[in-house]
Amino acid sequence: MLRPSLLLGLMAILAVPAPATAGGAAGAIMTTQTTLSTRLLEAARTGRAAQVTALLRAGADVNAADATGRTALTWAALGDHVAAAHALIAAGADPDRQDTQRNNALLVTGETGSVAMLREVLRSHPDLTRTNRFGGTALIPAADRGHLAYVRELLNTTQIDVNHVNNLGWTALLEAVILGDGGHTHTEIVRELLAHGADPRLADRDGVTALEHARQRGYTGMVTLLQRTN
Repeated sequence: MLRPSLLLGLMAILAVPAPATAGGAAGAIMTTQTTLSTRLLEAARTGRAAQVTALLRAGADVNAADATGRTALTWAALGDHVAAAHALIAAGADPDRQDTQRNNALLVTGETGSVAMLREVLRSHPDLTRTNRFGGTALIPAADRGHLAYVRELLNTTQIDVNHVNNLGWTALLEAVILGDGGHTHTEIVRELLAHGADPRLADRDGVTALEHARQRGYTGMVTLLQRTN
């Protein structure tokens, strides 16, 4: 709760009318805090790190969320606003809160592939087992979207489960083959996954392994890598 002594200054900054009576002060404080949090979400979404810092100092809730449950930290991560995320994490933002689409700060980095944002979010010690709307960890979308540098960073710096199976029955290895294009980047992702313990024997729900999928698609580089591990 904001101290009444700070109220007038904050209302001047935020253009909130001063309370007519002392009895209206509490309501005005609550209104001001709501305004601060709303502006924090917008500042994080647009990457205005200096404003994020100022709003946090003024009393904005670091874990404030919008109507979808999306926090300022998730907004910053989604927009790859690293400085804004740094300010939020330094202020104690919770990285694990998920919105109605099951996104959180770590999970969206798996989609964007931002290594810089991944490193920032990892400073907050996120729960690596949290899953997105498809039941996948951050590693899985990164693998299928071809975010090679991100995959390397995540595998080299965390203990994320390389063999996690999502709601489709696919691992990161299966997704790299099935949803990849068979080119150099996805082939290198397969290499990284295998080097970090990905099990090529884990098949999809139809019993088809990554090797079989690679053969069906004519992905010779992947076939060579996968054959070595069988």
